[in-house]
Formats: sequence, C-alpha cells, structure tokens
Amino acid sequence: MTAPDPDRGLCLQERYAPALACFGCGPANPAGLHVRSVVGDDGALIATWRPGPHHEAFPGVLNGGIIGTLLDCHCNWAAAHALMRRRGADRPPCTVTADYAIRMRHPTPTTGDVHLRAWVVELEDDRATIDGELAAGGEVTATCRGRFVAVKPGHPAYHRW
Repeated sequence: MTAPDPDRGLCLQERYAPALACFGCGPANPAGLHVRSVVGDDGALIATWRPGPHHEAFPGVLNGGIIGTLLDCHCNWAAAHALMRRRGADRPPCTVTADYAIRMRHPTPTTGDVHLRAWVVELEDDRATIDGELAAGGEVTATCRGRFVAVKPGHPAYHRW
C-alpha cells in the first residue's frame, strides 16, 4: 500500500515555486496562464483552467499553442512531483521538457472550464514519461505524451524553483 500523498489537494506551483515566472504555470507571472496542478484522488495531477477570448484561435475555439503550453506545464509538474516522491525528497527537482507531442483530437471550446489530467507512464532516476489530456465540455479534445528531465547544477533552469 502506498502512503498518502502529502501534496494531495495543494497547488504544487504555489507550494514549491511561488516565485516562478513561467508563462504557463508560474504564480509570479502577472500575464501568465497560472496553471494550478494538484494531486487527485488517483495520484494523477489534475487542474482546471478558464480560457478567455484572448486565448482563442478563432471565435469560440482555444488556440493550439495555448493548449500545448497548458499540457506541457501540467505534465512537467507531474514529472517533477513523481521524481520527488520516488526520491523521498521534500521538494521536487527542477525539470524541463526533453520532448513532447500534442495530438489535437477535437476543437476545444472556450465557453467553459478546461480540465487537465497528467499521469506517469514511465519513471527513471532522473526522468519521467508522462501522458496528459485536456478536456472541455465533457470531451477529451487534446492529448500529450512527453519526456521530462531533472536538470543538474550548471543548467540554466536549475534554480528556477
């Protein structure tokens, strides 16, 4: 049996990286998207986000670049959190995207909340493969698979959170 996750229900970005300026998930970026990832009941990371008209590609449909940013940041936090748990650490390692691919399955409406979900597919010592999905209106509209790597001292992102 796995021990309960102490981060369940807490926004990981605000807890571990309150000064982060990342456009997608940084709490300190006033113009950012402010993705707020939390650990769900099943251990996957979940988030709810509300698009505005300025996030649209055309009337009523979310821009694909915004979709990619939402999934990239949310999946990156799923990787960081999984690596932290694997290591038994009290803080997540800083992780960066090694590669990721987005599949647009349907147009994503901007008339309500967007729901993100990300989970571990494979976990190694310093990297994780994560699957993610974005849903709107009860339908999965985009999916993602990405590899995220914990950076070492000397990498420009090493101290970003």
